[in-house]
Amino acid sequence: MSVIYERVALIGLGLIAGSMARAMRRGGLAKEIVGTSRSAETRETARDIGFCDRVVDTAEDAVIEADLVVLAVPVGAMGGVARRIGPNLMRSATVTDVGSVKRHVIEQVRPFIPQHVHFIPGHPLAGTEQSGPRSGFASLFENRWCLLIPDEGTDPDALRRLRSLWEAMGANVDEMEADHHDLVLAVTSHAPHLIAYTMVGVADDLKRVTDTEVVNYSAAGFRDFTRIAASDPTMWRDVFLANRGATLEVLGRFTEELFALQRAIRTGDGDRLFDYFKRTRAIRRGIIEAGQDTKAPDFGRVDAV
Repeated sequence: MSVIYERVALIGLGLIAGSMARAMRRGGLAKEIVGTSRSAETRETARDIGFCDRVVDTAEDAVIEADLVVLAVPVGAMGGVARRIGPNLMRSATVTDVGSVKRHVIEQVRPFIPQHVHFIPGHPLAGTEQSGPRSGFASLFENRWCLLIPDEGTDPDALRRLRSLWEAMGANVDEMEADHHDLVLAVTSHAPHLIAYTMVGVADDLKRVTDTEVVNYSAAGFRDFTRIAASDPTMWRDVFLANRGATLEVLGRFTEELFALQRAIRTGDGDRLFDYFKRTRAIRRGIIEAGQDTKAPDFGRVDAV
C-alpha cells in the first residue's frame, strides 16, 4: 500500500482513533500520525504505547499542517473542538469524524470549518464495549462498514481520498444522507443499546433476584446485554441526546411491538409468537451471510485458556 495522507491528526485517543492509528501504521497509509486527548493521563498512556508518531497537548497543535484531521471525541464535544482547531487548519485539509450521529455533528462542526477546508463526516460501524487508548487494534475495521456523509458541495477528490483510506484499513465504504443515517443507526445501534441498558437496570432493580443470581446464572442473552451496557457512558449519553428524534421514533415502534408480544403471551397465542420469532430469526441469518458476525457458538468468543 502507498501513503494516502502526509500527516493525520487524531483528536481523541480511544478505541476508534487507536485502531485507526494501528491500521494506518500497518498499511503505511500515513507518513506521520499526530494524536492528542483532553486527558493528560490518556496522552501519557498513548505516548507509552507508541501508536502515534507524536502526542501533543492540544488539539490546536495537533492539526497544524495535517492534511487529514479526525474528530474522535464524543459527539457532544465536537463543536467545541471544531471551534478551537478551525483557525489552525491547513488549506485543502480534510476534516472528518467518527461519531454515530451525523446531523447534530454537521450542525455543530460545519460553522467552524473554513471554506478552504473539506469537511466530510463519517462513521465507522465498528467497535467493542472497550474504551481508552489501550483498547484499539489494527483489524477492527476489516469487513466492517464505514459510512461517509458527503453533500452536494463535497470535493470529489477529497471524498475519493478519504474513501481510499477507509478501504485500505479494511472497511467497506458506502455513502449516505445525514438524516437517513441517523434513522438507520437508531434502528441498528442506538435503540438496541438503550434497551440493553434498560434490561440490565431492570435486573438491578428487581429485588426478588439477587445480585449473585444475576451474575452466576446469566444466560447468553442477558450476558450480551451486559456487554453492550458496558459501553462508554459519556459517548452514549451524547448519542441519545444528539439523536433523540430518530431514537424516540424507533423506541415508539418498539413499544408497539412489545405490547403486541405481551398480548400474545397473555392470550396464549403461540402461532403469533412462532411466526414473529421465525421472521426475526431470518434477520440474524442475513447478518451472518453478510459477514457481519459469525455463526459459531457463543458469538465466536473463545473461553480464556
